[in-house]
Amino acid sequence: MNLLTGIGIFLTVLLLIEGGYAVFRILSNPEKRRVKRRLQSLSFDGSAYESEGPALERKTLLSQVPWLHRWLLRFRWTPRMRTLLEQSGARRPLGFFVLLSLVLPAVGFLVGSRFISHVLILFPILALLATLPYFYLCTKKKQRMQKFEAQLPEAMELMARALKAGHAFSGALKMVVEEMDDPIGEEFNKTLGEINFGVSVPEALKNLSQRVDCTDLRFFVISVIIQRETGGNLAEILENIARLIRERFKLHGRIRVLSAEGRFSAAVLVGIPILVAFILSIVNPNYIRTLITDPMGNVLVGVAIVLMILGVAVMKRMIEIKV
Repeated sequence: MNLLTGIGIFLTVLLLIEGGYAVFRILSNPEKRRVKRRLQSLSFDGSAYESEGPALERKTLLSQVPWLHRWLLRFRWTPRMRTLLEQSGARRPLGFFVLLSLVLPAVGFLVGSRFISHVLILFPILALLATLPYFYLCTKKKQRMQKFEAQLPEAMELMARALKAGHAFSGALKMVVEEMDDPIGEEFNKTLGEINFGVSVPEALKNLSQRVDCTDLRFFVISVIIQRETGGNLAEILENIARLIRERFKLHGRIRVLSAEGRFSAAVLVGIPILVAFILSIVNPNYIRTLITDPMGNVLVGVAIVLMILGVAVMKRMIEIKV
């Protein structure tokens, strides 16, 4: 354990030094940081567009640390994580979250090894700390996509009114950018920027559907592309899609009401063991201390936690109905 503690201390100090160096590089050049923030409407996590002749080349900075940037480019999961970063609206580069996934378990090992001696209990805690940044990004993505989906009907109706008033499609997009907040305003602003840079409207809309994980948005993109090829009243199409989305929201709300009992049952089943353990630790500390000091007690606690997580996952799948 002493050897593992020494290795953990070394890795923690090394990662803290690298993280401090990255923060120093960002803070020491405020002009560069301001330019990057302005370019984020065209890209994300520090991307930039540089002109080389008649073409535009997109370069993505995965980390402020040069060696970490080169290291991340070698992995196959890097594009998926970049997409997750973009969908979550995170302002930090991918390297920041990778370093955080290494620092958290290292610090957790240094602290936890002093109180928890059993590996079967310590290892799941370290694994949970390592995956916290990923779950944070997934949560941010889910919240951002839900907000985008809620804003989409209003944006379509606004575009339909703009088209009826005689504006072009790009002008309707601009009105959404000016009138609506993030995330739909920011995402439509990126699409409008691509169109202004010379990207065709169908291609820019396809890029929008790839950036945003929203089924209703794909209906909007397909409808606009088909209308541009075959013709038709785009304003009426947008109004019909907005009406369908609002009806789907109503149905989804009814389903949430009907499944509220299942969600409450899952919360009760998870909360009862924790509440009982807390009460026993106050009423009879010696009785509950066995689960912490005895190796077999540690194993039982670990098995109980795993079974609780599996139970919550199964109940969530049972009550989750996609509309």
